[in-house]
Amino acid sequence: LSHNESIAAACGIVSTSSILQYQNVPPKNKNNNPVFETARGYLKVKPRRNIPEAPVKILDSPYMVDDYYLNLLGWSCHNVVAVALERSVYLWNAETGTANVLDEDPKHMVTSVSWSADGTLLAVGDETGETQIWDVYRSELLRSMGGPTCRVGVLAWNKCTVSSGAYNGVIYNHDVRIEKHNISEFKGHDEEVCGLEWRSDGEYIASGGNDNILNVWDPRQHRNSIMSRQEHKSAVKAIAWCPWNLPLLATGGGRDDKKIHFWDATKNTKLNTINAGSQITSLRWSHHYKEIVSTHGLPNNNLTIWEYPTCNKIADIHAHESRILHSALSPDGELLATSSADENLKFWNVFK
Repeated sequence: LSHNESIAAACGIVSTSSILQYQNVPPKNKNNNPVFETARGYLKVKPRRNIPEAPVKILDSPYMVDDYYLNLLGWSCHNVVAVALERSVYLWNAETGTANVLDEDPKHMVTSVSWSADGTLLAVGDETGETQIWDVYRSELLRSMGGPTCRVGVLAWNKCTVSSGAYNGVIYNHDVRIEKHNISEFKGHDEEVCGLEWRSDGEYIASGGNDNILNVWDPRQHRNSIMSRQEHKSAVKAIAWCPWNLPLLATGGGRDDKKIHFWDATKNTKLNTINAGSQITSLRWSHHYKEIVSTHGLPNNNLTIWEYPTCNKIADIHAHESRILHSALSPDGELLATSSADENLKFWNVFK
């Protein structure tokens, strides 16, 4: 059996069917359009809502790699979920419920995935240091870009630039349009880069590493970071720029830290701190409420919704049997997908 067929067989799925399957028919887009609207108006005034403590759907995701430092889940603006399972990347269409594998003959372990803003291209990083750019609608590999000789644990897009965070602590910036793609490098970490996110306007990029350092970079001044902080006492994987307050940046620390810090990145000042009580694996801001959701590892493997700026806890949900590794928001900003080493990919109504 091929690698893909072996995974399918482990799930009891015939080779002609999909590995990522809902137990029920997936919900239809309210507008009957395959492209969800992105943020239908920020911060709508709504009465206090009931947040369900059970997922709306569950997909099987066998052989999810249990590695905190990788980033293996993404959700495109065209409502397609990408999840990497060992060497294979699977694409699940939330509109139709169908799934397919991106590469029929993968060679290396996938260590990161990231969608372009228009949802047509998927960047895939691997254990060798390569970053591949795929046209998902043609299932075509457009190019492979080298850089480091070590794994690429995190990727982030800014228009035509893909930034890759590597095990050696360097961030490589690739312009996917040109032959000499490596246009700049950021060197501000002593250990693996595991968190990376461009601000929505492309002015700044924030990075976090296993050296417990948070850096904020201005791409026009790539020699040195414009902000460097070491308040976290563990790896900084969880990084999230606020969509409705551009200077506001949230960061979360790992197992020995357990804290969420809020920063004004333009002023290099810390605004607030939450002691979340467990390893923080991801952070996602709401587009509809002044809220942020955090996902966690041991002991509770929970997802928690916090109000901002009060930092009051709104909901705390036991989500998985193993630590949550990755999360992604739906294009309409209402559903949160979470993946875990318990081999389940779950979908939660967090911001409806």
